[in-house]
Amino acid sequence: MSNDYTILQKSAAWSVHLFTASGLIAGFLAVLAIHAQDWRVATFWMLLTLVIDGVDGTFARMANVKEVLPGIDGKTIDYVIDFCTYAIIPTFFFYHSGLVDDQFAIPVSVLILLVSSIYYGRDGMVSDDFYFIGFPVMWNMVILVLFFVFQFSSPVNIALIIFFSIIHFVPIKFVYPSRAPRLQKLTISVTVILLSSLIAVVFIYPKTQLWLNGLVGLSILYFGVLAFYDTYIHKG
Repeated sequence: MSNDYTILQKSAAWSVHLFTASGLIAGFLAVLAIHAQDWRVATFWMLLTLVIDGVDGTFARMANVKEVLPGIDGKTIDYVIDFCTYAIIPTFFFYHSGLVDDQFAIPVSVLILLVSSIYYGRDGMVSDDFYFIGFPVMWNMVILVLFFVFQFSSPVNIALIIFFSIIHFVPIKFVYPSRAPRLQKLTISVTVILLSSLIAVVFIYPKTQLWLNGLVGLSILYFGVLAFYDTYIHKG
């Protein structure tokens, strides 16, 4: 194997790790936007972190990063960034968003962070057939949908956050869109619809379009129905 080819391999592998790490930069920019209460800009940065996380694994496998750079654990990098962008930054958004009455902002924020950290410490967080066991730490999507799409009252938002906190630890199979083989094309298509419609909802905020909200709601319903089916009916 030529030195030029080895250099090319290592450059590709390092590029993938840097691409993964760029999710943390996008997350930091989201924090700055949240601090300025620029909800739309903050959301676009948060959604960018979601896109980066959704495709970096594919790039890592294409670049064969485990073998090319065995001294760098991309999974650990990914976990660190994911916890920031899926738990800490969404909690910061939640705290400043007014989704719950002021006296509940700290207790609910603490709940989100505690259950997220415990979930990340579980063995078997992802099954061998690429399902998350229990509701995955996706507080970015939960908070953004509650803020931009449904706009429920404070008690309803508290109840929903408690509900999602509980089902972190219920053995329900939630599909890993980019890796679970069954219905993968359909699931990826619905994921694209969900993200695209949510981006559109954010773009026109504070105006609303019922059909866009409906697309978001139907996409979420798909994942909920699929989780129920895969857990209690398909079982395999």
